[in-house]
Amino acid sequence: MDFRQLEYFVAVAEEGSFTRAAARVHVVQSAVSAAVKTLERELGTSLLDRNSKRVLLTDAGEALLPKARAVLDAATEARTAVAQVKGVITGTVRLGTLTAMTLIDLPALLGEFHRRHPGVLVRTSAATSGSQGLVERLLDRELDLAFVSLPGEVPAGIVLDELACSVMDLVVPDDHPLAGRSEVPIGDLAGLDFIDSPVGYGNRAVADRAFAAAVVPRRVTLEMSDIFTGVDYVRHGLGVALLPNYILGDAQGVHTLKVIGADLRWPLGLARPAGRAPTAAARALIAVVHEIFSRDRRRTPA
Repeated sequence: MDFRQLEYFVAVAEEGSFTRAAARVHVVQSAVSAAVKTLERELGTSLLDRNSKRVLLTDAGEALLPKARAVLDAATEARTAVAQVKGVITGTVRLGTLTAMTLIDLPALLGEFHRRHPGVLVRTSAATSGSQGLVERLLDRELDLAFVSLPGEVPAGIVLDELACSVMDLVVPDDHPLAGRSEVPIGDLAGLDFIDSPVGYGNRAVADRAFAAAVVPRRVTLEMSDIFTGVDYVRHGLGVALLPNYILGDAQGVHTLKVIGADLRWPLGLARPAGRAPTAAARALIAVVHEIFSRDRRRTPA
């Protein structure tokens, strides 16, 4: 049993596919398959069920996976420790991001991080199923860190550092009966057609929690994966929407109202798995994130 065999086995287990695992470790698929087969011969048992559409772990594979991950984590920390003695941080950070990230200037943040730690590779991947999907990928060890919106209780197995918050306002077309008002009680919104993100997205969770707490029914008639399209949908008469006010700017053809009697704060935080210590590269990125957000808060007038 060698280090590379364990690395390839973990990649296949986490990706559920030899093809994706090969792309992840930057080798041909046959090399991954051969290494895993050699590992199975050495252990005298099958580790993967190759008969399903998605490669699944056998009982033996399930038992080996956490041990293999621990070995790889230890090897990474060993390399990092040597690099730190030389004054250099190296490694890879897998960072999950939201599709609506203008509350933070991510390119500027990562640019600052790269200037400080040029030896670290940051691999970003945007959420395809909202913050809940990013949390699942953190728990499955597919990501090291993720920017998420998690209103309410933090999921088990996750450490969350809250960074910023935006209030969600009601957006209606200019010709809507509510367009002449500056604020509206949440109870007056029953019966309206809402445009919202799918379940699993942070802004959807904020809205659902607020309406449930106020015992006000809400009907969602159109779901969108990109909240930046919300204003356009509202403008064209497809419904009303609750949107973070930082994305609204000087939107034309719509009217914005404050919703009273409801907690519509949309939080942004940096999440990581609770079950393992972050690598030196991840710790360095966490430090830069906190430094930049602390600096921005000091610059923002009260």
